[in-house]
Amino acid sequence: MSKQRNMCNLTLCVLLFLTCSCSSLSSCPAQCLCETTVVNCVSQNLRSIPQPLPENITELNISGNDISNLNNESFPRPLEHLTHLYVSGSQVEELDSMVFKNLPSLRLLDLSNNRISQFSVEALPRDNKIEALNLSKSLYNHSYIGVFADLFKHSLPKVSHLDLSSNDLVLLPEGMFTGLSDLTVLDLRNNSLVTIRNDTLCNQALKELDLRDNALKVLPNVTLEKFSSIPDLRVRLAGNPWRCDCNIEDMLVWLERHQFVVDRLNLTCSGPAELKNFPLLHLEQSQLSCWSNAGDAMDRALERSTLFSGMFRLYYHYKRQTFYMYIILSFFQ
Repeated sequence: MSKQRNMCNLTLCVLLFLTCSCSSLSSCPAQCLCETTVVNCVSQNLRSIPQPLPENITELNISGNDISNLNNESFPRPLEHLTHLYVSGSQVEELDSMVFKNLPSLRLLDLSNNRISQFSVEALPRDNKIEALNLSKSLYNHSYIGVFADLFKHSLPKVSHLDLSSNDLVLLPEGMFTGLSDLTVLDLRNNSLVTIRNDTLCNQALKELDLRDNALKVLPNVTLEKFSSIPDLRVRLAGNPWRCDCNIEDMLVWLERHQFVVDRLNLTCSGPAELKNFPLLHLEQSQLSCWSNAGDAMDRALERSTLFSGMFRLYYHYKRQTFYMYIILSFFQ
């Protein structure tokens, strides 16, 4: 009798296992590959999030598709265990309100290489746990930077890693990162930033700041002081067109005194012509003249044109709010 009972229990266990296995397999979308708790739907010409997704899913990769809109129907039921979501290069343009409300455990969100023009500040629940957000090359165009600025101020309390590289950003809105108190890594490389204002960097937790390959010609003293006030900060500045005239003297002194610019040996002059590609740390004060020739005038005209273009884009987004004209005025002082 005992042997029969054991056999019965074993049979029930096998049936239960097979039932769970079949259920798990049946919930894997036809266009995807499911392996344990990871679902891969890369480059399947999808126009929406495939359904149904396994309830125990922890990672979903739907990159390389054609999903222009993420909305309430994208994740219609709770996926309590989903922590990593990759939607890179999927032509995403709009993210609607509460689109991620059913993903309470989401930690990493990759939206890089898209064309985002609308990102609702309510797309994420207030108590979201996102720690890493990749928005590299994701703006429809740089005039939509305000879309991200509003999001950062109100919707991402736990983000520590933020990638905004390759978005052709010219200027950053005032206080853009004030809501990101846990931010430790900020990637702004390969944009067109012409200046970094001191109120942009108010995050004392910041440890890695990447400003390589922008349009910076000199860093003002207030920015240098702000960098110096952030403990454990490491900055990357290579690939910028540094203008080696008398206006860069304070920055050179600062570079010599501080070691946290990790690529400081790679910083070189973009002008004047006789100093082109000359290392900043090898400059002598006697080489720094306040040159004013036709080339300099043209260079400054182009720089101001770029600045005005950036300010106009910010104004366009904030046209119903106060416009901070002193930013432009301070640039000409």
